[in-house]
Amino acid sequence: MIKKLHSNQRMSKTVIHNQTIYLCGQVGNAEDDIKAQTLTCLEKIQTLLEEVGSDKSKLLSVTVWIKDMADFAAMNEVYDQWFEGIQPPARACGESALARPELLVEMIAIAAE
Repeated sequence: MIKKLHSNQRMSKTVIHNQTIYLCGQVGNAEDDIKAQTLTCLEKIQTLLEEVGSDKSKLLSVTVWIKDMADFAAMNEVYDQWFEGIQPPARACGESALARPELLVEMIAIAAE
């Protein structure tokens, strides 16, 4: 069975299949700096996971797209702190142009239920 939540004509924010949770890309507030945008991405991930009975300790993988690798250290500072005390998931990070120029980071997550 496949369960899709918060769907519109383009995408679903959450898809659950075989006890695995797939989240669409999460972004921060366009007016914020890289640290605040990173924290907002992570908080949105946590909210979506909690909605379906999971949490950040059950994250399997996070893909991070960052607009400018000059922000890599600042993003990692927030990311590492958010996972403090929890074994982090697998992760990939790459530089990419995002949907809007003011967006600095986007995260895509996969978790277990």
